[in-house]
Parts: sequence; structure tokens; C-alpha cells
Amino acid sequence: MPALTREEQERYQRQMRLEGWGEAGQQRLKQASVLIVGAGGLGSPAALYLAAAGVGTLRICDSDAVELSNLNRQILHAQDRLGINKAQSAQRTLEALNPQIRVVAIAEHLDETNVERVLGDAELILDCLDNFPTRYLLSDTALHRHIPMIHAAVWGLEGRLTVLAPPATPCLRCLYPESPPKETFPVVGAAPGVLGCLQAMEALKWLTGLGTPLTGRLLV
Repeated sequence: MPALTREEQERYQRQMRLEGWGEAGQQRLKQASVLIVGAGGLGSPAALYLAAAGVGTLRICDSDAVELSNLNRQILHAQDRLGINKAQSAQRTLEALNPQIRVVAIAEHLDETNVERVLGDAELILDCLDNFPTRYLLSDTALHRHIPMIHAAVWGLEGRLTVLAPPATPCLRCLYPESPPKETFPVVGAAPGVLGCLQAMEALKWLTGLGTPLTGRLLV
């Protein structure tokens, strides 16, 4: 495993105090690669906390540009970034927060032609999307590649979260046999903020082996 520098030991000392985490757990995070699809309301807090925790490589995929209506909830971005691609905006924010990690910005719409390349070397996926056709594609690919996926979704003041790792758990199509109708849904910024933070927590539990992940359980 890659050794921790003195600066890394100082940066992460508070979480390394957690029983069972220590230097070995931090080294595990340092060598980890996580794909976050969607740099919006869910992806913003999830990416920020995974970057802060020291996950070695974050792959951020999003084809959209930052819009003013995003800024009530998408805290990776700011008003001076309007019109900039969200993955690239996220990269700037995350590298400023933690220059010791690697952030890969993928300014593309995820589809059947690029999904394998977008996944790259990721060992864990965060579904931070806002549409079900792309969620299904991501879930199907994760199932085929045997990569666990942390799914979250929000509507208004509510949300849901689960860890999908078939065959030990249902897949996304098992939870949602039919795609909900496509529409512009209401959302209060704190709702995806909470769910995105919980996605980050589930990712950290999965990567370090600490705690009990929401595998096969649905938090609503």
C-alpha cells in the first residue's frame, strides 16, 4: 500500500484516530478509485467529503454546464462558474480542497458508447444522477462488472439511499421496475445535501471495511 506522507498524516489525523481506521485504513483510501456520476445536488457533498477524507482518485462524470438554478443545492459550484462544465468545475473545487488527491473530470454524457471507459479503474460507484435511463445503464454496467453502487434519490424534502451489490442485494431495476416519468422535480437544497453526505459515509464504510453499510437495506 502507498505510504502516507507527513502532511497526509497531519491532514487525516482525526479520522485515523477512529478504532480500526488508523494508517492502514487511510492507505486503503489513498489507493482507492471512486466514480461519481453527477456533479449536482447529490454529487457535490459526496465528492467534497470523499476528497476531504483522502480518497486517492475521484472520477467525476457530468456533461451539464453550471446554471444559476443549480446554486441552491450544488455546492461544488459558484456564480462565477456559470456556463462551465460541472465536472470541470468540480475538479477545480476538489483540487483546491485537497491537492493530494487525483481528480479526473469527464465532461461527457454517460451512454452505452462510453460507459466502460468512464468506469475506468473505479472500484466503487456513486449514483448521483437525476434521471432513470442513465441510472439503469450505470446499474446494469455495475452489475456486469461486479462493482458495488451507492444509490441515492431525492424529491422535495425526502430522499432514499441504499448500497447495491448484487447478487447479495437487489439491483436497481429490482427496486424500480419502471422508470418514473421524466419531469422537473422540486428539491430543497438541504435534502440532497444530507443524502450526498450519507453516500460519502457509505462509501467510506465500504472502502475501509468499518461499520455496517446499507447493503440490501433501503433508508427512506
